[in-house]
Amino acid sequence: MSNRKKCDVIVVGAGPVGLVAGLALQKKGISSVVIEAEPFGRARPGSRAIYLHSATLKLLEETSKGLGFTLARNGIIWPVKRTLYKGKEVYVRNYGITNNKDPHKLPHFTALHQDEIEKHIYEECLEAGVEFSWNSPVDKLVIEKDHVILTTKSGEEWEAKYIIGSDGARSVVREQAGLKFEGPRTNDTFLVVDVKEDAENPLPLERTFHYQHPAMGGRNVMFVPFKGGWRVDLQLLENDNPEEFSDLEGVKKWLPKVMDSKYTERITWVSTYRFHQVVANSFTDEKHRVLLAGEAAHLFAPFGARGLNSGVPDALLAVRGIEKALKANSEEERTEAIEAVANERRIAALWNRDGSSTALHHLQGNAPDMNMKRELAASLVSIIPRLGRWLDEGPYGPKFGPPELTTKY
Repeated sequence: MSNRKKCDVIVVGAGPVGLVAGLALQKKGISSVVIEAEPFGRARPGSRAIYLHSATLKLLEETSKGLGFTLARNGIIWPVKRTLYKGKEVYVRNYGITNNKDPHKLPHFTALHQDEIEKHIYEECLEAGVEFSWNSPVDKLVIEKDHVILTTKSGEEWEAKYIIGSDGARSVVREQAGLKFEGPRTNDTFLVVDVKEDAENPLPLERTFHYQHPAMGGRNVMFVPFKGGWRVDLQLLENDNPEEFSDLEGVKKWLPKVMDSKYTERITWVSTYRFHQVVANSFTDEKHRVLLAGEAAHLFAPFGARGLNSGVPDALLAVRGIEKALKANSEEERTEAIEAVANERRIAALWNRDGSSTALHHLQGNAPDMNMKRELAASLVSIIPRLGRWLDEGPYGPKFGPPELTTKY
């Protein structure tokens, strides 16, 4: 077909992971386009991913000089993390670090709204000359031995040697490539509320987690600050009706029990989740022409901020694998290059799923064994301080199991 557009790589999806893939391809001089189903400037509700680990900032800085530092400078660092159990403080740590503007050293993390993260990466893409095709939902992929033909719903055709599918949880690329999610969906319902900070009278910058908040009937509550706002996470109990807590009037009833009532007039987003804990059965197709990245490849409960922070290396390794495959001297060498990165990122995704599953088990109010461990740990914190650290790390996926509680205690 004469009007079919051609390039080496098509990136599907212009969320943060797709933007990173497009930027990395452009920086390496690989001809590419980023195709997005929605129109340019589409509304993106809620804060979503708000936390970038230092490792992610370093990767972004290596991809495009200055990008890691721009994101760090435009986010915030909270210096204090605090954990309470039934209203009693069991752990506090003050890092005393709030400097995110050091021009020579990236901070250990930064927190800002996903819209802002995307804006800064998109600006780098524009500066680098990344090509975009907006308002172009994918209809069909035809995957051949040596190329892929992508047809959009408007009938536009693209041909490429490779496709990076970063088109999110309902990925058309994943489905068209014959790949499937595997894993459970949790029964726990979590509520996420974004509120705008009062710039004149802001709250102290602290990440605070409450096990069984006394004002919330024993429900877990977490407060996480990001630039200009707060995320409030509420874990509902098994028999709760999510709608009672999540409609705006419902939120306005319970939020003043845990925050100053002024924040009821500063709500910007409310969402409920039942988390998927799923990983694609393969991150590449049988012909090794498609690679999945980000939420097209895996969905985790958000404990430990594992989603975007694993999506970025997914994208960068996909680009690295494709770069190697484009230079390959044989079909075997080409497929090995794609298979290697697909396997590496799938192993990472399974590890992340295990970590978030551990955190989920740690948090579940209806798990009797964990209830007993938490209760015991909280009661013994003054004697064994490391138990406080175990409680604190729980919501993110503990780095280690609960310490042995021997009979002498």
